[in-house]
Amino acid sequence: MTVKEITQLRLLNQQIANSKITTPYEIVKALGAIQAQDYYSALWAIGVRLPGVLETDIERELDDRKVVRTWPMRGTLHFVPAEDAKWMLQLMTPRVIAKSAGIYRQSELDEKIFDRARDIFVNALQGGKALIREEMYQLLEKENIVIKGQRGIHIIGHLAQNGLICFGKRIGKQQTFVLLDEWVLNSRSLSKEESLAEIGLRYFKSHGPATLDDFAWWTGLLVAEAKEAIQLVKNLLKSEVSNGKTYWMSSSLHEFVDLSKGIFLLPAFDEFLISYSDRSPSLDSSMFNQVFTKNGIFNPIIVHGGKVKGIWKRTLNKEKVVIELKPFEQLSPAINKSLTATAKKFAAFLGKSLEIKNETNRSIETL
Repeated sequence: MTVKEITQLRLLNQQIANSKITTPYEIVKALGAIQAQDYYSALWAIGVRLPGVLETDIERELDDRKVVRTWPMRGTLHFVPAEDAKWMLQLMTPRVIAKSAGIYRQSELDEKIFDRARDIFVNALQGGKALIREEMYQLLEKENIVIKGQRGIHIIGHLAQNGLICFGKRIGKQQTFVLLDEWVLNSRSLSKEESLAEIGLRYFKSHGPATLDDFAWWTGLLVAEAKEAIQLVKNLLKSEVSNGKTYWMSSSLHEFVDLSKGIFLLPAFDEFLISYSDRSPSLDSSMFNQVFTKNGIFNPIIVHGGKVKGIWKRTLNKEKVVIELKPFEQLSPAINKSLTATAKKFAAFLGKSLEIKNETNRSIETL
């Protein structure tokens, strides 16, 4: 299997190219989880995989409780199918919580404080109530629980990772918190073995070709647990070796599609890059520092033929979205034309007019 085959199969399996899926919920379900610490980037991560969908359509599915935003893996926010949030948290957050023990000690947080906060939030939120973060902090301070530094968000994150709370509806641009058990009424209950099989199958079907290390990194599971997951669904997967590495993917064969001319504007933190421990198939090492920063920020990327060819930036005002393109090298007129068409889809997703600028900040097209 060649590098080109790896990258093009990922475009297909991640539904970036030739998606046959029709709803935001089904996209999230197919991928298993979509990284979502940057809320608006995560909306486009769904939108780029659903031609014709609007940003408001996706937010409606969030409000309808089909998709939930919470911290199921790696201590990072993700969109997950609502009914799967609880078993995902139970499977993947114990290691995150254990790794946070030192941070909790430094912040003088212990189980006694977490238990007090749990009681406070249950009393405040039960009965379908929702509170924004500042209101959650005020509840803690009223009961003499200090929130200075990062203590407040550590408490909220810890209780979310333990399955007590998740994000609910937004009030303007403010996200609210709700009780997970009240927000999601149809949570699935899986054994650990069933959970490993489920997350393993979803990952390799949607993110494959991918390695054991990729999967262990994405989930945050122990390597032994990741190996067990593969063994549990091995009969539904196939593997191929490339450059000495074993790649796993769905055993269902894709009809070959030539994506060498396909061009995409993918958001910050998109699964196309972030879901692998080894990103070299799609990104030349010389460009790593331009795509992601030392403090963990993944920039929006221009992808052409399965390779990252640059980064981009969006700026919003009331009526217009301005897209600034920063390709790594000069692009051909044909590629630039395709980029314009792709940018128009993004503007339509937002319901705004479009202005495109190059890296010198010169406007090259207004639509």
